[in-house]
Amino acid sequence: MAGSNGKQKTVRDMILSLGLIGIAAALIYVFIPHGDSAPDIKPVDYRVELLTARRAAAYPVAAPDGLSKDWKATSVRFQGDNFDAWHLGFHTPDAQYVQIEQSTQRPSEFIDDASQGASATKATQRIDGRTWTRYTGGRYDALVLTGKGSTTVVAGTGSFRQLTEMAQALKAS
Repeated sequence: MAGSNGKQKTVRDMILSLGLIGIAAALIYVFIPHGDSAPDIKPVDYRVELLTARRAAAYPVAAPDGLSKDWKATSVRFQGDNFDAWHLGFHTPDAQYVQIEQSTQRPSEFIDDASQGASATKATQRIDGRTWTRYTGGRYDALVLTGKGSTTVVAGTGSFRQLTEMAQALKAS
């Protein structure tokens, strides 16, 4: 009978250990935040960078004018060291991403980088009197406008409707 008392202690200790682990897990679940909602997107103010880019760039720098307040600017940068590269990223009303990229870099390299590997299609569309080419197949879809001395790419995870909305809102100076 001496052996059965040891087995009872082992089972009892295992049950107590499982109980303590369950209580610890419950406390962690209750006191550690675990929201299911998407994090709040903090918009950035891009006015100063836009003014700087417009003064420094060798081309008319484009930025949207007239988008609804539901479009939130999330990233901005201008790099004038190599190719006068302008970037402005937006979070769309339906939680997609759309960016404006402009540069004097060679178009083939620049478009590939800005669209993250998209390829030109035969589809074009006229937006404000200019012909934009559709690109698909990369991480982003894109609308591309090749101009004199610079290329503009509107790309992102947003739909072509949203890309077009952004392209229509662009004003350059």
